[in-house]
Amino acid sequence: MHTNDLHSHFENFPKIGRYLEKAQADPTVDEVYTFDSGDFMDRSHPLTDATEGQFNIKLMNGFKYTAGTIGNNEGISNPHWVLEHLFDHVDYPILLSNLREEDETMPKWARDYEIITTKQGARIALVGLTAAYPMTYGPNHWHIKMLGETMDRVLPEIEGKYDVLILLTHVGLKMDCWLAKHYPQIDLIVGGHSHDLLKNGLEVNGVWITQTGKWGHYVGDILIELEDHKVKKIVPRTFATAEMPEMPEDEEVIQSYRIKGKEILESEKVADLPEKFEGDKMEAIQVSLDAIADFAKTDLAILSSGLFLHPFKAGILTKFDLQHSLPHPMHVVRSTLRGSDLWRLVMEIEKNRHYLDHFPLQGMSFRGKIFGQMYYKGIKVDLAKRIVYVNGKEIDPLKDYQIAGLDHYVLVPFFPTLSIVGENEFLFPQFLREVIGNYLAKKYPLPQEVK
Repeated sequence: MHTNDLHSHFENFPKIGRYLEKAQADPTVDEVYTFDSGDFMDRSHPLTDATEGQFNIKLMNGFKYTAGTIGNNEGISNPHWVLEHLFDHVDYPILLSNLREEDETMPKWARDYEIITTKQGARIALVGLTAAYPMTYGPNHWHIKMLGETMDRVLPEIEGKYDVLILLTHVGLKMDCWLAKHYPQIDLIVGGHSHDLLKNGLEVNGVWITQTGKWGHYVGDILIELEDHKVKKIVPRTFATAEMPEMPEDEEVIQSYRIKGKEILESEKVADLPEKFEGDKMEAIQVSLDAIADFAKTDLAILSSGLFLHPFKAGILTKFDLQHSLPHPMHVVRSTLRGSDLWRLVMEIEKNRHYLDHFPLQGMSFRGKIFGQMYYKGIKVDLAKRIVYVNGKEIDPLKDYQIAGLDHYVLVPFFPTLSIVGENEFLFPQFLREVIGNYLAKKYPLPQEVK
């Protein structure tokens, strides 16, 4: 049995829990193993955010997993110290071969690999891999290892110690296929990350790859037959959560999670905003541009309106208000660009402006619906003359400029200048909403009686 990319979609957890419990007691098979392939938490859910993932661990323990690995939402969207303690109370091993501390030691919460023995004596080697993103793991004080480098190290270490090799991966379907083509000794890849639904699996180079889409919409169920301790047959299947029976109490339980998270976050007050913020998204955008520029120590900044799911409210602003408005697990990036390249970036923004205004966007840390309009701090454009002004002066094509943006803008394909020629510094550990919250707390401090 397997899950991937649950992303704190607790609305599916009651059904998944009952399904797994029944499957784990199946008398028609010799043994049942249950795996998770990462991104089980998402700080866009208020209770995940409020408990820094500890509530997710509590629920995941109830699923009685045999083993799991981590995704980028655990590894990158959490500050280093949160990930260090995320698994303090986990009941199953976390397998992760390609992540190390800065001193190259194994994280205390992870195991390099695991070899389990079936009741009939077959040895199953389990190896965990997560997406290798050095430009974001590095600033978060982790050393991420490339997949090929890791496999070339681990496979000789476990050679002769297993009969069946299973990988738990959070690397996406494309990289799963790469692994299958380059390491045919793998029997099965239980994957995630790219949110692909492989209803009956995919066989590549004799290796079976499985993935259940996203958000717990499906649960994976793979039948493996062994003969003389070797794989005879693998039959991957998936079952839709929507078709699983619902219990009368499910909705109340699901809502209680959100209410509890809201209560915790609402108890943490951030700032006292003046009346001008009430219902005015532009005020939220403008102060947020100031906030990320202040955080990155730049004069210039860019943000898109689609990030702001709700405007800020006047009066006491809480952590729940910020999380409700800006649920995205994004980080600020300081980009250094030559004037000529900054001019090109602005032209890319202007060229795509109308296209992006209502563009439906998914993935790449975005938790909204549309990209929206782009807004600048310190930049003005005369499109008719194709002139860009920086802080009131025409841009100098030979001068270096620094601009604050988001990791999101480096990842999306709309502004290639940023990723191609930008010197991009990913600023950790604060999220976008935390950066803005800290700025608002300084600019609009709470009354003494409220603190």
